[in-house]
Amino acid sequence: MYVPMVIALMFLFPLIAIVAQMMLTDHGVLTAAVSMGIVAKWYVFSAVGVRLSLAGLRQMFQPRFTAQAILGINSPDALFLVRELGIANVAMGTAGLGTFLYAAWLPPVELTGAIFFGVAGINHWLIKGRNKLQNLALVSDLFAALVLATCFFARPRW
Repeated sequence: MYVPMVIALMFLFPLIAIVAQMMLTDHGVLTAAVSMGIVAKWYVFSAVGVRLSLAGLRQMFQPRFTAQAILGINSPDALFLVRELGIANVAMGTAGLGTFLYAAWLPPVELTGAIFFGVAGINHWLIKGRNKLQNLALVSDLFAALVLATCFFARPRW
């Protein structure tokens, strides 16, 4: 269930939502500003809002999965820290979900998400002998960081 969820929330759902809104937007030819705003809206909502909320809830209520399958830690001592990570993920995810109602939240959530996913991706990259779930986390985290950083740093131009 983890792999399809990551692929859907980090790649498919935002892409479908972005294309659908662009097709339904009644602006004729979309400007770069409108296009970038749509990308930011849907990517932040999906990757930061939905993905981190769901991941955080799973980490809070089933910390063993993240500890063992993602991080490769079999010690029960890690479960407390995974729950703490889950709480942080739910907090960031809630802010990401809030951007759907409050567009002014987009810039700080873009920056927070870019930093979080970027550092998490680098952290996965440093692991020697990664498993396939860690490789998926590496790729999806760095992709998310790139998209979110682009949205944030391109914002003054659009």
